[in-house]
Amino acid sequence: MDSVARALQRLDDLAATPRIEKLAAAFAAAGHELALVGGPVRDAFIGRPVNDLDFTTDADPDRILAIVVPLAEAHWDVGRAFGTIAARVDGETVEITTYRSDVYDGETRKPVVEFGDTLEGDLVRRDFTVNSMALRLPQRVLVDPSGGVDDLLEARLATPGTAVDSFRDDPLRMMRAARFTAQLGFTVSDEVREAMTARAETLSIVSVERVADELSKLLKTETPRDGVRLLVDTGLADHVMPELAAMRLEVDEHHHHKDVYEHSLTVLDQAIGYERERHPGEAPDLTLRLAALLHDCGKPATRRLEPGGVVTFHHHDVVGAKLAKKRLKALRFDNDTIAAVSRLIELHLRFFGYTEGGWTDSAVRRYVRDAGDQLERLHMLTRADVTTRNRRKADRLGFAYDDLEARIAELREREEIDSLRPDLDGDEIQRVLGIGPSREVGEAYRFLLELRTEEGPLGAEVATERLLAWWNAREGAGA
Repeated sequence: MDSVARALQRLDDLAATPRIEKLAAAFAAAGHELALVGGPVRDAFIGRPVNDLDFTTDADPDRILAIVVPLAEAHWDVGRAFGTIAARVDGETVEITTYRSDVYDGETRKPVVEFGDTLEGDLVRRDFTVNSMALRLPQRVLVDPSGGVDDLLEARLATPGTAVDSFRDDPLRMMRAARFTAQLGFTVSDEVREAMTARAETLSIVSVERVADELSKLLKTETPRDGVRLLVDTGLADHVMPELAAMRLEVDEHHHHKDVYEHSLTVLDQAIGYERERHPGEAPDLTLRLAALLHDCGKPATRRLEPGGVVTFHHHDVVGAKLAKKRLKALRFDNDTIAAVSRLIELHLRFFGYTEGGWTDSAVRRYVRDAGDQLERLHMLTRADVTTRNRRKADRLGFAYDDLEARIAELREREEIDSLRPDLDGDEIQRVLGIGPSREVGEAYRFLLELRTEEGPLGAEVATERLLAWWNAREGAGA
C-alpha cells in the first residue's frame, strides 16, 4: 500500500470514530453539510496524533447549536461572531465553524467577517495548502482544491493563492509559517520565503499578544531551531525579538570567537534534551527555552576587541538579563515568566567559578539561595551551555557540575537549603531586640540570613547571641 493510500486509510479510520459519525449523521439529517477540516486532516494524513477536531459547515451558528445541543454534554461560544461553536461530544471537545469568505482591508489583520456558501470557497482562504484540505462527511470524500496532498508529500509549506496576498490578508501567517516549519519538519516554498522577507515589517499591525502567542507555540514545538532560524533569515525576528539577529556577530580577521547565534540555537536544542531527560512526558518548558535562546543576548552590547585577537564579553550575563526582561515585557509575557527568564540569564555563568576552585559550603548555599525556585532550570541551562567540541573540556565541565549537584544533594540531607531562612523570624527578632516593626528589623533579618548562608543552621540560641552582638556593635558605632 503506497503512502497516499495509507494516509487515506488513516483518515477513513478517523472518520469512523463514534463521535464523528454521530455529528455527521446529525448534520446530514438536518440537511446541512459537514466536513472535518484543517489540522486534523493534515495530521491524520501524515500519521501525527490528532488532538483537536475542527469542522466546517454551511449551517449558521444558530443552526449549529440546534443540531449539536442534543448530542453534547456541554457547549459554549468561542466566537459566535466568527461563526464558531464549541461542544463536548463523547468527552472530546470539537469546534464547528460556518463556512467563511472573509474580506481583509490590508491595514489591520481583523477581517470583515462574511459567511460563505461552499466548502471549496472556505478552504482556499486558509493559510497554507496543507491546512486547506477537508474530509466531507458522512461521504468521507477528501476535498483538496489547492494541492495540499502534493505539498504534504513534499513536506512543503505553500499558500493556496499567492503568498504575498495571503500575508497581506493576515501577516500573522508568516509567524505560523515559522511554527509549522518547526512543528511539522517542513520547509517553506521559495515564494513563501520571499514574501515573508518582503512583508516582514507588516507584522507590526498584528497585536503584540498574538505575536507572542505564536512565538511561544513555536518555542514549545519538539525542535524549534529551524523555525527560529526562519524568523531570523527572513527578517521577522527584527520585529519580534531583534536580540536574536543581533547575536549574529561579525568576526574580523584578527579577532575570533564562538558564533554566538549558532551557539544559542545549540544551547536551545540541548536544554530541550535535558528537559525531556529530567521531566519525560511533561509539557514543554517555555521559561527554560526562552532563557536558553536569550542567555547570551547581552554579548553584542558587551563585546570588546582586545589586543592579541582576544574578544571579551564582560558582564554580558547582567546586561543580557536586563535586555531579556525589557524584550519580554514588550511582548507582554506574564511577570513570573519575565522574572524567571531574566534571573536564569543573570545566573547562567555563576557555575563556571566552581570549575576554578572548590566552593565552600557557604558558596553552594548561596548558589542555591540565589537560584531559588529556578534551581532545576538553572541546572539544565548551565549544562546546556556547554557546546565545546573539545571532548576533554566538555567532560571536565560535566563532571564538575555532577559534583556540584552532589554537593547540593548532600547539603539537602543535612539542612534545609532550598528555602534558606534565618534561624529567627521577624517576630523573634523584634522580641530579642526589643523593637517594633521598622527598617532595623529588615537589616537584622538580612544579617541573620547571610549568617545562615555562610555558616549553616546555628539554632535559635546561638543566632540570638550573634544577633545581640551585631546589634550592640551597631549601636556602639552610632548606626
